[in-house]
Amino acid sequence: MAAMTTSSKTSKDFVQRIARDYPQFKFEPGSQEHWSPKTNTITYSQSEPLDELRYGLLHELAHALLGHTSYNSDFELLKLESQAWELAAKVGRKYGLKLDPDHIQDCLDTYRDWLHRRSQCPACGMHVLQKDANSYQCFNCGTSWQVSSRRFARPYRRTL
Repeated sequence: MAAMTTSSKTSKDFVQRIARDYPQFKFEPGSQEHWSPKTNTITYSQSEPLDELRYGLLHELAHALLGHTSYNSDFELLKLESQAWELAAKVGRKYGLKLDPDHIQDCLDTYRDWLHRRSQCPACGMHVLQKDANSYQCFNCGTSWQVSSRRFARPYRRTL
């Protein structure tokens, strides 16, 4: 059996400790961090550097602890993400970790940028709030457009 690197051993130890402390959730390795309320599973990426793995795992754990199951608007998603990072930082202190505030803001910036692109009117460039879960309507020029409900989809805007 190959010797385990210090980093991977530490990663494994951290995941095992979190899983032991939060037995109400399942913890599974995967390609991307994710909280699934349907299966009560927190997926984490083993390929990340140690700090990234810890931050991602704590963030998804926070979603689970907060009972995040769904959202109805882009703005609400950003709010849920912010809440999860706030709790992740608090939980991290329990494990002697201080989450890097720049990392948190960089992650939130991806959602801010995504929301910014989706909310921009394709006709006049004005930024507006959503009309419903999958559509926007510009209060400036009246243009309506639809967006994908998928979080990780490119922000296509189909004009109606």
